[in-house]
Amino acid sequence: MTLTKQITGSSLLERSLFVPSSPSSLLNQTRFLVPLENKRVVRVRKAAKFPVAAISEDLVKSSSSSSPPSSSSSSVSAEKPVKFKVRAVITVRNKIKEDLKETIVKHIDALTDRIGRNVVLELVSTETDPKTKAAKKSNEAVLKDWSKKSNLKVERVNYTAEFIVDSNFGEPGAITVTNKHQKELFLESITIEGFANGPVHFPCNSWVQARKDHPGKRIFFSNKPYLPGDTPAGLRLLREKELKNLRGDGKGVRNLSDRIYDYDIYNDLGNPDKGIEYARPNLGGSDMYPYPRRCRTGREPSDTDMYAESRVEKPLPMYVPRDERFEESKQNTFTVKRLKAVLHNLIPGLKASLSASNQDFNEFSDVDGLYSEGLLIKLGLQDDMLKKIPFVSKIQESSQGLLKYDTPKIISKDKFAWLRDDEFARQAIAGVNPVSIEKLKVFPPVSKLDPQIYGPQESALKEEHILSQLNGMTVQEAINENKLFIVDYHDIYLPFLEGINALDGRKSYATRTIFFSTPRGTLKPVTIELSLPFAGPSSRSKRVVTPPVDATTNWMWMLAKAHVCSNDAGVHQLVNHWLRTHANLEPFILAAHRQLSAMHPIYKLLDPHMRYTLEINTLARQSLINADGIIENCFTPGRYAMEISSAAYKNFWRFDMDSLPADLIRRGMAVPDPTQPHGLKLTLEDYPYAADGILIWSAIEDWVRTYVNHYYPHSSLICNDKELQAWYSESINVGHADLRHESWWPTLNNSEDLVSILSILIWNASAQHAALNFGQYPYGGYVPNRPPLTRRLIPEEGDPEYASFLADPQKYYLNALPSLLQATKFMAVVDTLSTHSPDEEYLGERQQPSIWSGDAEIIEAFYDFSAKIRQIEKVIDSRNLDKTLRNRCGAGVLPYELLAPSSESGVTCRGVPNSVST
Repeated sequence: MTLTKQITGSSLLERSLFVPSSPSSLLNQTRFLVPLENKRVVRVRKAAKFPVAAISEDLVKSSSSSSPPSSSSSSVSAEKPVKFKVRAVITVRNKIKEDLKETIVKHIDALTDRIGRNVVLELVSTETDPKTKAAKKSNEAVLKDWSKKSNLKVERVNYTAEFIVDSNFGEPGAITVTNKHQKELFLESITIEGFANGPVHFPCNSWVQARKDHPGKRIFFSNKPYLPGDTPAGLRLLREKELKNLRGDGKGVRNLSDRIYDYDIYNDLGNPDKGIEYARPNLGGSDMYPYPRRCRTGREPSDTDMYAESRVEKPLPMYVPRDERFEESKQNTFTVKRLKAVLHNLIPGLKASLSASNQDFNEFSDVDGLYSEGLLIKLGLQDDMLKKIPFVSKIQESSQGLLKYDTPKIISKDKFAWLRDDEFARQAIAGVNPVSIEKLKVFPPVSKLDPQIYGPQESALKEEHILSQLNGMTVQEAINENKLFIVDYHDIYLPFLEGINALDGRKSYATRTIFFSTPRGTLKPVTIELSLPFAGPSSRSKRVVTPPVDATTNWMWMLAKAHVCSNDAGVHQLVNHWLRTHANLEPFILAAHRQLSAMHPIYKLLDPHMRYTLEINTLARQSLINADGIIENCFTPGRYAMEISSAAYKNFWRFDMDSLPADLIRRGMAVPDPTQPHGLKLTLEDYPYAADGILIWSAIEDWVRTYVNHYYPHSSLICNDKELQAWYSESINVGHADLRHESWWPTLNNSEDLVSILSILIWNASAQHAALNFGQYPYGGYVPNRPPLTRRLIPEEGDPEYASFLADPQKYYLNALPSLLQATKFMAVVDTLSTHSPDEEYLGERQQPSIWSGDAEIIEAFYDFSAKIRQIEKVIDSRNLDKTLRNRCGAGVLPYELLAPSSESGVTCRGVPNSVST
């Protein structure tokens, strides 16, 4: 119980209100009251004692004369309540780097604060006045010393305010804030001292706009969670009012300072005003192109298409609710990376315009030069030419590192690992996209596409293609013994191939790759099927490539593997990464802000897993998935990229299959087994993603179950929770409206339903995203290992290109991969996406870990969850040293750390943040 009291602050800060009996006891009491120097929590351990508030030194000097009367005091009559003083400590986070305009406004605010244009606060009780039936309120109070502290060059500044309340005021449950300054301020937290039951904490973490921009008072609730039906009478109207404010009215253009959460379709990816070639179909709201909803901005339609929203191009910002914007350290990380990306795009583009012969990689040493020499030296640009390019000369002088890429991990341990078949196969289960592989159930595989449109459903694969690779087994025996696996991209690519292959510089197949599980527990590819659109009985629409037997077939095999990797890169980015862990989460996040009060325990649970998601998704719409954006430029599908994502949403994605156990069972990569620790037996024992993932999934599920059962001991509470039901219903019926009638949506009738739904959301936002995201540069930064784009088909005898292929197969191979410009642009982007920012918050960590909830039992349970995550990390570390696990340990083999929970900042190929962009 001592730890519990320290966590909730019920005894810790209460003692600080009174003069201690000795100087030594003062030291002991205030050692927990030191303000956090850094926002990020380094580690959360159950035994650790964390600061519960940022309390200024003078508050420890409060005398007993200003303390409230004891509830047992007989000197106070009910008819004559005694007025007493309570104090607040308000923590405001400063912007470290300010432009000139911000500095001027800051000085103006410091001056006008002295004449009454200040920050005003008012306490609201959980109780109502028996006479007026309205919530009890304190007097208004102002922040003290704003003008004196305005020039402090620190990240956090603590201000104080004093309130006068009656002894029958009750417990404060909310606080309103009015900002009369010119400039918005970031309010991190408020702690109220002076009430008999101890300090009351308000974790705010929000921007408060100036009253001239947003006249209404901002409302913040204490950290005490309440289900809607348990809301104290004094807070009911405020709870409803705050949700109404966040929903808005669905009208008008949103201002950057707004906090409105609403829905819209993806009608802003194209830019028809720029030209017909930049028009793109709207995604969402139609049977042809279904898609989840995104955050509404309300911008005007484009000039040439009334159904397309007008574009906002960089560097202008697109709207997201103000509190969803990147904080300063995160923004700085993206700014530096973006600068690097611009530089890497600019110089190759300039060189390409000077000499067409340097547009492609012609030797593998050309690729190596990106890491060893840097682009300036590689391209041979002269200093006098560089000086003509804006800002480049300054960058060159200040940091040569910006001109050179870091060596990706895939070639740091073994430069030639990517050439090996076993490494090609290992990455299917331990690489950046380990979620596509399935157990082969039927041979030959059969398409589900309409044969009237796409030709015969039968595969060209025959038993003789793979029989020699099966260690003496028949195909059926290998299937029965779970020895054959497949990565099948036939049905997802074939409908788009005709359009893709008609694009300039794009050539692709729809691929199928079959792997055999060796006695040593590793995989080896045994055949690759390459399909083109059906063009009649005499067309060569299907082709089978098998492992090489000579020099010519070796290069054929390498080209076939490159096409498989290109298919894999497209599905990884457009379906598994963007659609599953970014786009599909957005409706649940929008609905959470619109329907769940900040007081709701489920909102408090989900809060860290929603951080920054709307901002990163908005940036993606602006420059990644838009017409002529990074994805279209650097990935094989080109302008059809988002149509493929929409088709996958329509035909392949199911929310209920996004649970890790359900996904593994669906793919035949695991079977239910109650004798196993987590109820699953893996079909392929050394499957690093699944083996590590099931540990994290189980920890998340256990934590969520403990949390849910604490607040919902009876299923009737879930059914009667209007906010919870409205959140889930709106997520499906509005946020995923195009699929709302699907029968596979889980119901929300009992605690296990809720545990399953929440576990899926948290898993996808944290571990699933980490497994798919943070290996992108370590694996894909070396383009030959994982080419995102292919530009040539594999030549056959009689083809015009066959002679050039035979004459210089290395050049032909490299020219089939992305160009220099495409490769460097892609590398810069995945470098940015793979980078952990300094303020990252990892699974098992939280802002203000000891006060994010006012429920002591839940805080204890969170520390248990955190300890379990730390233990999982140790298990993963030990597995990566186990020589029997050859898919994660061995000469030149990268350890599998993408699900190792913690990480330093930068590109580390490890770390599981709480959300898709923390």
